[in-house]
Amino acid sequence: MTSSEALGFIGLGVMGGPMCANLTRRSGLPVVAYDPVETALDSAVAAGAARARDVAEVAARAEIVFLSLPSIVQVETVCDEILAADERPAVIVDMSTSDVARTRELGERLAAHGITLVDAPVARLRQAAQDGTLLITVGASDDMFGELQPLLACMGSDIVHAGGLGNGQVIKILNNMVVFQTVNALAEAMAVGRASGVDGRLLFETLQLGSADSFQLRRSAMATLVPDEFPTQTFPTKYAIKDLGLALALADAAGLDLRAAKQTMALLEQTRDAGYVDEYYPVMVRIIDGRG
Repeated sequence: MTSSEALGFIGLGVMGGPMCANLTRRSGLPVVAYDPVETALDSAVAAGAARARDVAEVAARAEIVFLSLPSIVQVETVCDEILAADERPAVIVDMSTSDVARTRELGERLAAHGITLVDAPVARLRQAAQDGTLLITVGASDDMFGELQPLLACMGSDIVHAGGLGNGQVIKILNNMVVFQTVNALAEAMAVGRASGVDGRLLFETLQLGSADSFQLRRSAMATLVPDEFPTQTFPTKYAIKDLGLALALADAAGLDLRAAKQTMALLEQTRDAGYVDEYYPVMVRIIDGRG
């Protein structure tokens, strides 16, 4: 890219907003942003991005467009709008967590119109998005990865080339699958510990000293399961169900029966059905301990 070419960013939510801000501040390139939520777009503009009226304007002004959207459904819709625009970018980078098969099908459809699709989903928490320390797993050709890596490094501290299109999604989806099952185990330990008369904080602080230690224990579990607080606008139960469903779909396609993952899915669905839809998904502990 030359310094005169602009970047685009569509989707300025909990993760996308700070990602766009870091791209704007650190890339040295102009960024044009769009989100249908006006307050989210206002924040991007305050961080230095240019305001776009709609998806078509981003498509017309940007050579590379980054997407941070809830699912493949929204990704496909936005890509359809880009294809319908009079001018189009050369590259679309999907940083959402999206269905693998549909990502690869979308890549073929975009390629027929001269647009390269790259999948680059992100892992780690909202604070990492704000700090620019995300883990980003990238599905792209070697050459395309080399071109995008400096831009992705504006948003992440660990950029992994996962292979071809869709492979970034595979690794991200499996990362989340392991995370959900780990939190499931921690929630069960918390429920049993408290029922047996052990202080929850003491339990988790002690587990950190042994082989049960993990990032999820030190961060998510200590921040949510110990105080029994599960905020919204973090990573809600409905998103956990979506992502774990993607992992189970991959397993089905491979002819594999993931029993532990299916148990966690059943627990998440019970959590959702109990009314905990938008709360941070470790709220599953309330189903385990009978409060749900």
